[in-house]
Amino acid sequence: MPSPSDAPFDIAVAGAGIFGLSVAHRAIGKGLRTLVLEASHVGAGSSGGLLGALMPHMPARWNPKKEFQFQALRSLENHIRQLEEETGLSCGYARCGRILPLTTKDKLDHHLERAEESKLRWHPEATGFTYDVEPAGSRSDWLDASAAPFGLVYETLAARTSPRDYLATLAAYVRRHGRLAENAKVTGYDETSGTLHLSSGETAKAKIVVLAGGFSTFDLIEQLTGERIGRGEKGQALLMDGKGLEDKPAIYCDGLYVVPHGNGTIAVGSTADRDYADAAPSPVRSAELVERATRFCPALEDREVLSEWAGIRPRCHKRDPLVGRLPGHRSIFAATGGYKISFGIAHLVAECLVSEILHERALHELPQTFAPQHHFGENRLDADGF
Repeated sequence: MPSPSDAPFDIAVAGAGIFGLSVAHRAIGKGLRTLVLEASHVGAGSSGGLLGALMPHMPARWNPKKEFQFQALRSLENHIRQLEEETGLSCGYARCGRILPLTTKDKLDHHLERAEESKLRWHPEATGFTYDVEPAGSRSDWLDASAAPFGLVYETLAARTSPRDYLATLAAYVRRHGRLAENAKVTGYDETSGTLHLSSGETAKAKIVVLAGGFSTFDLIEQLTGERIGRGEKGQALLMDGKGLEDKPAIYCDGLYVVPHGNGTIAVGSTADRDYADAAPSPVRSAELVERATRFCPALEDREVLSEWAGIRPRCHKRDPLVGRLPGHRSIFAATGGYKISFGIAHLVAECLVSEILHERALHELPQTFAPQHHFGENRLDADGF
């Protein structure tokens, strides 16, 4: 750690998950002297999972959040390619597409309407992203036909990445061009002196602090603002042998994703448990994941489970992420609560937040529902939605 006498960093980021490392990457790119402080290790929280599903919202009831996510997913491939060129590492990214089974006539009618709306929202003539309804029996070599009696949707905007590889690539960039310290938990920040306090008793100097430590950030935000604006929710996933299935599209069925990866593995998940005793994987949950996924994806039958993961994901009570300056503070910002969409939007969240810090205009406007005023004060919800 830098000594207290060292010149202050322009920005310190508390948390080395996807939001924190993306903010650090963007800050370094803007010429800011950047420090990342991680309480444990890179990807120790929910960002260190297995699934890597980069899936769009439905092209229906369009709003600024959906437009922001669309632009993020559209631009992510170039962002990752540039990062890979800068580091010489791979993020495991590919535009894999996604299958959605249709189980009722009502769902068929609904998605036929979505297919028409996608032509307006996804601009297929310019982007190549399509959202097509296919007849029953389509793609039955991958999705069991009995799971899709009214046909299926096949859309090409969906993509996947390897979460751990993406984080490792960002971390390598930060280590090369900034400073990243693990086992360095931030416990407080004195805005008057610009001093960060760590659980070890050490300190560091920074002009700006960004809190991006996942669900534990809600504790620090409550300490700083007096308001509790989010909670943790446990998720669980697993990795199976997927040799020969690397080029298959992702499937979303029965509330689960099956996501083939380019390294010959398949990720299955994830569960969502609001009440949990700990963050450890549950053998019962893992067996349930295998059974449910194999039911609609018979190609998984008898394939080995290679690893299991469980973690606590940050979820704001208002559901949308929190991105921006904390109320009542001039130099403390937050980026947390991405829940299930963090990996797809993190690079644009970072662009918007760093632009706010530098008083610049971002290329893509952050949705107002991400802003602090949406989460605090009279707009705040408690954990039960009131």
